[in-house]
Amino acid sequence: MPKKRENRGRRKGDKGHVGYVMCDNCGARVPEDKAVCVTRTYSPVDASLANELEKKGAIITRYPVTKCYCVNCAVHFGLIKIRAENERKSRARLF
Repeated sequence: MPKKRENRGRRKGDKGHVGYVMCDNCGARVPEDKAVCVTRTYSPVDASLANELEKKGAIITRYPVTKCYCVNCAVHFGLIKIRAENERKSRARLF
């Protein structure tokens, strides 16, 4: 059988078995190494209010929030792109 992708669409290499995570959008059960995880900072304070408070010297904490998506939702949100057949095996960073 020809391989469509060099890493078979996963990052596990030769591990054998990995755990699962839930997609934060659709709730699908996805292997940890196949899920697309994105870490963004979240501030509970509104941006305009945070700017005013920071000018006055207040310290606003921002929390890192990691969300994991299945491949379908990651493509839908534009986190990863569908690549042409000849580009699929390249190791270029997608995001």
